[in-house]
Amino acid sequence: MSDSRSALLVIGSGLKLYREYLVKSAAARARRAGHALVLVNNLKPTWQHEYFDEISVVNVFDHALLAEAARDVATRFSIAGVLCWDEPLVMPAAELAVEFGVPGLGLPGVQGCRDKYSARTRLTEGGLLQPGFAMSADVSEARAAADRIGYPVVVKPRALGASMGVVLARNEQELQDAFRVASDASLVGDEAFRGGAIVEEYAVGPEISVDGAVHQGEYLPMFVARKRTGGHPYFEEIGHVVDADDPLMSDAALMDTLARAHRVLGIEDGITHSEVRLTDRGPLIIEINGRVGGDLIPFLGKLATGIDPGEVMVDVALDNRPDIVPESRGVVGIRFGYPQHDCLVRSVQLPEQAPGLVTASAMVEPGTTLRLPPGGYIARHSFVVCHADDSVTCEEHLQAATDQVVLDAEVIAPKPAGSMLEMPAGLLEVDK
Repeated sequence: MSDSRSALLVIGSGLKLYREYLVKSAAARARRAGHALVLVNNLKPTWQHEYFDEISVVNVFDHALLAEAARDVATRFSIAGVLCWDEPLVMPAAELAVEFGVPGLGLPGVQGCRDKYSARTRLTEGGLLQPGFAMSADVSEARAAADRIGYPVVVKPRALGASMGVVLARNEQELQDAFRVASDASLVGDEAFRGGAIVEEYAVGPEISVDGAVHQGEYLPMFVARKRTGGHPYFEEIGHVVDADDPLMSDAALMDTLARAHRVLGIEDGITHSEVRLTDRGPLIIEINGRVGGDLIPFLGKLATGIDPGEVMVDVALDNRPDIVPESRGVVGIRFGYPQHDCLVRSVQLPEQAPGLVTASAMVEPGTTLRLPPGGYIARHSFVVCHADDSVTCEEHLQAATDQVVLDAEVIAPKPAGSMLEMPAGLLEVDK
């Protein structure tokens, strides 16, 4: 452990399965730079002890309590930087960075990342291609907005991640159900953004994501992930493929759009995860998140390109321009296993060998309840990661490995309409 009295403050560790690889790299980078790593977390630490010099446990979703805990850390350490990769916490983390006078997304930047309505408004005013959209407080406003925009429309909460509460509505009848789902889902988010929903034009085209760093306002793209979604009319993310030689990394229109969008939103320093539709009118920004990608996308990027997002996060937090030159050239993908129905898991069997298999893991314990949208989200029982020399072969490897996953589960009835949605264990839970 470091003896330094300066520290990088980490707001929320996230779940081990999704984030330990980032924590490991960030901890090593921080200590090489002479800083301790201090965590403020919602759950009592287990695996985190190996990486952090000090850990405080508070209800981080109560932003006042989080700020109080962070200020307490600042009485013992000089805060050299603030790190956060947990979507519900990026806003208070950015506010703390401003308070401590260290690099961060900035207040306008984090507002543009967290508040989808603010982002749509500002990107439209900035001259970037955007869908028609409107914020709706109730079903009647949503119906009027959809009539103006034209069906099909996407209905979504104002400030959630992981496609939670995002629904496609093809007509007025579907719109009413979609609005209820989106508005109800918003209730698990920040209080300021609860209730109502955004109604927006459905953008047609392949969807991708781009993870990049921002250093003093300069946008530095790291890697592109091609996204696979399912669960119609919802947008559950079931897989991603990162190709170090993806031609989109040298697509001038895409990269110019991303750089302009970051400037318009006023993002200063940090890591972002941008979601983009490649439409026949050009690249259309769906949203820019003020954190690295979820779904192990940064892990895929590291394996495919050699760029380590954990190290890049620390560099940017310490106001150093990161090195984002790829060190390797590969293709790596992930595929998540979802049940066909709401269920109670008995067991998950994984492939031990498969072409290109890097790793496979169960994501739940026996006895776990998995709820599909709209009763729950991210209802994954497993994942497989595969590599290949090209994207087509990688997709073939992923399908072959996925076909070997066996879920033994008891089908259960869906939750009644209007019930509070269920999330994966640990995601929004708090230890008292």
